[in-house]
Amino acid sequence: MLTAGYALLFYAATALLLGGLAHKVRQYARAPVPLKIPIMPAPTTKSGVVWRMAREVALFESLFKSCKWTWLFGWMFHAALLLVVLRHLRYFTEPVWGWVVLLQPFGLYAGFAMLAGLGGLWLRRLAVERVRYITGPSDHLMLALLAGIAVTGFAMRYVARTDITALKAFVLGLIYFDWQPIPAEPLLLLHLGLVAALMIVFPFSKLLHAPGVFFSPARNQADDTRTRRHLASRLERAGR
Repeated sequence: MLTAGYALLFYAATALLLGGLAHKVRQYARAPVPLKIPIMPAPTTKSGVVWRMAREVALFESLFKSCKWTWLFGWMFHAALLLVVLRHLRYFTEPVWGWVVLLQPFGLYAGFAMLAGLGGLWLRRLAVERVRYITGPSDHLMLALLAGIAVTGFAMRYVARTDITALKAFVLGLIYFDWQPIPAEPLLLLHLGLVAALMIVFPFSKLLHAPGVFFSPARNQADDTRTRRHLASRLERAGR
């Protein structure tokens, strides 16, 4: 019953995550943009926009220019989270890809950086008055959820080690629809439950800034108003 419950939980969480993201991305793509509003200085070509967006996604360029401390904690958290996620690919592949094996020690240490970045971002929401004013319960919930995932992950390694062989068999069983028993270890069950909760709430939370940044008109527009006519959207041109 425990295996079936967690299997069904992750199937439902995956469906909600993918379906919710697809729905939101479709909404973003169809939203009219009546004005040309790129943040200056803006590139004047499409290739320039691509380069600008790449710097924004990879380096958080605008945040760096705005606030160095926020940039430090934010970039630290996101870069470490990427390494941690890539490290966990070992549970989804058999045999494990070579580059994933090489990432294992880096992904382990990245977990500490991820937790440190989360702590800095959370402290900012508590200590900076103007940020505290616009912080709602959902913001604290997201930070607590991410921190809980990190802490339980560390606990499984340094406090009560889990059976990673059985865990990998369970994960691969989900992928191939050949369910294998999940290890009945409290820390593991809590960790997986928090991961599933994050997957479920992701499409309905502020974490949607991940795909949303690509649809920001302030970032994805070129400063070409003198050479090209801006049309808001196909729906507006049709008079809808």
